[in-house]
Amino acid sequence: MLRAILPVLCGAAMLHAHTVDARPGFFDINLYPVFTDVKADSVATVNVFSSLSDRWHYASLTNIIREEETDSFSTGYKYYTEQNFRWKVSEDSAFDLTTQLNFRSGSQNDRYRFGVRCRLDDTAPFQALFDKWKLSYSINLHALQIDEEPGDVWQVEHVFRKSFSGRLERLYLAGFIDHTFDQELPALQEPSYIVAEAQLGWKLQESLYLVTEYRVNEYRIGREWNLSGGIQYLVRW
Repeated sequence: MLRAILPVLCGAAMLHAHTVDARPGFFDINLYPVFTDVKADSVATVNVFSSLSDRWHYASLTNIIREEETDSFSTGYKYYTEQNFRWKVSEDSAFDLTTQLNFRSGSQNDRYRFGVRCRLDDTAPFQALFDKWKLSYSINLHALQIDEEPGDVWQVEHVFRKSFSGRLERLYLAGFIDHTFDQELPALQEPSYIVAEAQLGWKLQESLYLVTEYRVNEYRIGREWNLSGGIQYLVRW
């Protein structure tokens, strides 16, 4: 559990430092007490983003996952975390070189991913259209993965966020799709699997949101779909 907490502490430290420097970033914590199908799922998620410089950025996700099919909070937990470091290839570029440190509970589970990310909403042909739609969308190709698994695993990650205006200005839709290829795991039937989440949030008051999250996890065979509900506390700087 300590390895899950340390990235959050690092992110909080950067939050304090870059608040002073007035560089953009955010920190949010999401708590999910309600599930419709699978209770052995993520009950808490912490996200951190910090602009370290004009071209260097840090982003992290940490999930605390309940291990048993129960409503009790006294059960065992495991963790999953992604620590991302991104370097913008030039001042005006829509491309980033990326490194992801991916850790989770258990032995021989560490992964190190390297790739390139395209922020489609920052590309010249599409920028005006994405601005009109109030939509941000990026694709990250993790072309190289170093791990303890057999085969040459690689991944495509999609991340999106849509804001609304008018009477729906308190609403947002955000999420990701992780599509992993050429993964050779004994318990799995196919070499490619998807993990995806779409979160719908409604601003209740400053920094506090009501959220519901639709989840797909194809590694969880027979229990792939889930819907959760909870609250989010968000701090921007």
